[in-house]
Amino acid sequence: MGKRSMPETSPNAGPHVPVLLDEVIAALSPLAGKRVVDGTFGAGGYSRALLEAGAVVIGIDRDPSVKPFADALMAEFEGRFIFVPGTFSELDTLAAEHGPIDGVVLDIGVSSMQLDQAERGFSFMRDGPLDMRMSGEGESAADLVNTLDVEPLANLLYAFGEERKSRRIAQFIVAAREVAPIATTLELARIIEKAIGRKPGDPHPATRSFQALRIAVNGEFDQLVEALFAAERLLAEGGRLVVVTFHSLEDRIVKRFFDPDKGGPAQSRHLPQVETEARRWVDVAKAVKPGEAELGRNPRARSSILRAATRSDAAARPVRFDGLGVPQVRGAA
Repeated sequence: MGKRSMPETSPNAGPHVPVLLDEVIAALSPLAGKRVVDGTFGAGGYSRALLEAGAVVIGIDRDPSVKPFADALMAEFEGRFIFVPGTFSELDTLAAEHGPIDGVVLDIGVSSMQLDQAERGFSFMRDGPLDMRMSGEGESAADLVNTLDVEPLANLLYAFGEERKSRRIAQFIVAAREVAPIATTLELARIIEKAIGRKPGDPHPATRSFQALRIAVNGEFDQLVEALFAAERLLAEGGRLVVVTFHSLEDRIVKRFFDPDKGGPAQSRHLPQVETEARRWVDVAKAVKPGEAELGRNPRARSSILRAATRSDAAARPVRFDGLGVPQVRGAA
């Protein structure tokens, strides 16, 4: 059977193709009668596929713009789709009254729907206000680029975007804003391109910086860690957690969360062996990446990685960031 190319629920816009959709469904199957939390609802692509496979779905999202997509699914799958506004870091609390829950799926990062909305300010390919706030609340990307000094701005771009030329970019940003505040996405993208240049065939020079700013604005790494532990609290033995990430920093966190031994120091065979704690996750699957067919129809999937595991009977751990490789901005309080 070939890969399905299912557009996300989209009553007023073009189709949005969910990443690794077949692989997500396979990792959660069998689904008939199961209750699954879609912790990053977006435009509803995963939720629709889960519903069509027979599951009851609880969708969660903090973005108020997803309401039309949620309303469409509630009307089409009356009684089997429930939408709860909120952040996926609180998914255990938000889904508690709709349990017991058999599975959780998380698609980390910005959705194609958000990238396509110029007014949200996520994309350097469309001109719009330099915003990037998923919830529409709090500090925006414009606030960061117009207030941070060179050193903290460079550290942020390096830690969250792995941008090797972060200092030069930060210097150009600070110099530009002395003339006038930086207000739009294309304005910032042009400043970054001027700072580090652009080679034919390479990704846009603003890619890593925009990623870093988006992560900082939305507290994405903290949200991810909190969501993983929330899923651990929510799922009983045998429950499945499936996580799709889009860059190495996120993937490292998920990998170490499922297998804490991966993040710790190697034990010397010449010393007494330290007993490891009980495993909360078993049947940890190997990382899955998109195939050529999916990349051909959805280039945005190129960096995606799926990881999945099954909940053991061990008690849930308290939330902790150590050992997960969560990036830290140097010099931050």
